[in-house]
Amino acid sequence: MHRRVFVIVLDSLGIGALPDANVFGDEGAHTLDHLVDAAGGLDVPELEAIGLGHVHGVTRVKRVEVPRGAFGRCSERAPGKDTSTGHWEMMGCVLERQFPVFPSGFPPSIIDEFVRTGKLPGVLCNAPASGTEVLERLGAEHIASGKPIVYTSADSVFQIAAHEQHFGLDRLYECCRIARAILDVHGVGRVIARPFVGEPGSFRRTYNRRDYSLAPFRETVLDRLTRARIPVIGVGKIEDIFAGKGIAESIHSEGNQDGMRRTLGLARTRAAPCLVFVNLVDFDMLYGHRRDARGYRRALEEFDAGYREFARALSPDDLVLLTADHGNDPTFTKTTDHTREYVPLLADGACVRPGVELGTRASFADIGATVEEALGLAPVGPGRSCLREILR
Repeated sequence: MHRRVFVIVLDSLGIGALPDANVFGDEGAHTLDHLVDAAGGLDVPELEAIGLGHVHGVTRVKRVEVPRGAFGRCSERAPGKDTSTGHWEMMGCVLERQFPVFPSGFPPSIIDEFVRTGKLPGVLCNAPASGTEVLERLGAEHIASGKPIVYTSADSVFQIAAHEQHFGLDRLYECCRIARAILDVHGVGRVIARPFVGEPGSFRRTYNRRDYSLAPFRETVLDRLTRARIPVIGVGKIEDIFAGKGIAESIHSEGNQDGMRRTLGLARTRAAPCLVFVNLVDFDMLYGHRRDARGYRRALEEFDAGYREFARALSPDDLVLLTADHGNDPTFTKTTDHTREYVPLLADGACVRPGVELGTRASFADIGATVEEALGLAPVGPGRSCLREILR
């Protein structure tokens, strides 16, 4: 099959609470509509042209007369709302149980082993926390004591914040590898390195973040494509999310604009067939978690402007699928965590039939099934391909 498929994840762009959102404390969430209301509008002509305003439940994005793409939304079947759960489900690994979470912090048995194995003087925090707030509160003490800041959230994450110069970036990564080995038996989804720089009062996180994930529990679409000798290229944190499994090439990116610049480069140079799987993390990391609706709006508008150039670089048979992995409603004030929401599914490219309504898909896994069929394989996972609905 002489086609390239680009799956671009607008990390956290949820489009309305799922029916079970109340179980997660997220009833009423709607990342997209609420950020538009809070930020005073949204100018995204490319996303509008593809059909974002026609997706069921989206009320704050303009509708065009006939969208050039196909449009719908996906439900999350797995009981979660985190990065790994969402991305894994997209590629056919649907979790039956949530990853374990630690609302009171990690037990002494885990922390003591981490401190002992890492030869650390101790840790700071060990509780759920906001990534920016915890730096303001404990960054100076971290520098003075040499103790890394360990914190978690509503997700199954063991996050380690440390200063790149005072603690050392390589040492931070080594601590994360130690924590990953300890936490495998506990089934914790991710260990995240959260490096930062600066001085007290002006600390800032850097793009040297790394995720150390559990490996998916079963074979994914990425594994099957790799076995069929179809290259899978991850842009951003994709390789980290899948613990490297099924990824032929990984391209680190420093934010949304750099991620799209690198994706544009691949569109101009990479031969078919291949899958280019892209995560654009700024929507989530810089704006959703920080409850910055205006920043989120600005990032969406910057993406939209960059997407126009990317779309012009596509070949006639290329297929683009735009989606998200969960929500992160920037107007929610109860927490700064993800929100359990539907995600958009937009299909774009010259090969796509205009104006096709894809409805509400039963699982994110429909995305992976569509990718698999588009690249010439028979889907064998839990998803249902919508390729025949999409293509001209």
